[in-house]
Amino acid sequence: MDFGVAAFATAETVAPGPLARLVEERGFESLFFAEHTHIPAERRTPYPAGGELPRKYAHTYDVFVALTAAAAATTRLRVGSGICLVTQRDPIITAKAVASVDHLSGGRLEFGVGSGWNREEMANHGVNPRTRMRLMADQIAAMKKIWTEDEASHDGEFVKFDRIWSWPKPAQRPHPPILIGGNGPTVEERVLAYGDAWLPNYLGPSDDVITRGRKLLARADRPIELMLMNAQPKASTLARFEEAGYRRVLFFVPSAGLGPVERALDRIETAIAELHGE
Repeated sequence: MDFGVAAFATAETVAPGPLARLVEERGFESLFFAEHTHIPAERRTPYPAGGELPRKYAHTYDVFVALTAAAAATTRLRVGSGICLVTQRDPIITAKAVASVDHLSGGRLEFGVGSGWNREEMANHGVNPRTRMRLMADQIAAMKKIWTEDEASHDGEFVKFDRIWSWPKPAQRPHPPILIGGNGPTVEERVLAYGDAWLPNYLGPSDDVITRGRKLLARADRPIELMLMNAQPKASTLARFEEAGYRRVLFFVPSAGLGPVERALDRIETAIAELHGE
C-alpha cells in the first residue's frame, strides 16, 4: 500500500512547490491538491462535514497551477487532483491542462475527478445539479478522445465539437489514471463505467468503504484500484485498508505553515512505522 498526502493549497499555506519537495524527501508516494473555483458568498448548500465551511475552501490555488508547481519541484512524486470538479470546467481546456501537466511531469499525473457538492457553486458555472453525473460522464468521454486521437470529435448529450487538433498528448498512455471521487450511492457505477480507481473519502469508523470496495472489485471486469482520501494516522485503521486491498491512502495535512505541516507528517510517519512493525 502506498502512502500520499493531500492538501488545500492556498496563499496562506506552505506553497505547492516547497510542500511537494518536503513530501518527496520524506518518502511519500504522492501529493494531491483539492479544488474549488470559488465559494459563493451566499450559500444554502450545507457543508457535508457539518458546521461552518472552512476558510481554505475559498482560497485554493487553481489546481493545475498548483500541480505544475509541485511537479516542477520534484522528480519522483506522483501529483494528483483530489479532486478536480470537471463539471465546472470546459472539457477541451481541461483535457489540454491534464495533458500538459502529465507531459511536463514525465507521466506523473493522477486525475481525480468529481461532480461537486456545492449547488450554488455549480449554478455559477451553469451546471444543473440534477444532470451533473451525466455531464461528467460525457466530459470524460470527450477528453479521452482528445487524449488518444490525433483528430478528435465528439457528439454527446452535453459536449459537442467537430474535428479538432490538440497537443501535447499525455505522457501516460492512453491517458493518466482517472480516479472517481465520491461516496454517493451510485459512485460504483461511475467507476465501473469509465474510471480506473475509486477514491472515496474516509468518514470514520462507521464508514462502509471497505465493504463497498470489496464488492466493487468483485463486480469489475477489468483492473480497478481502490484508493482513499482522508486516511487517519492510526496503524490499526491503516491495517484494515491494507487487508482490504486498498492500493493508496492519502492523509490530509493542515492548511497552515511549515511547522504544523511537519508535525502532521511526523504523526503520519509514526503510524506507518507502527503498521510495518517498526
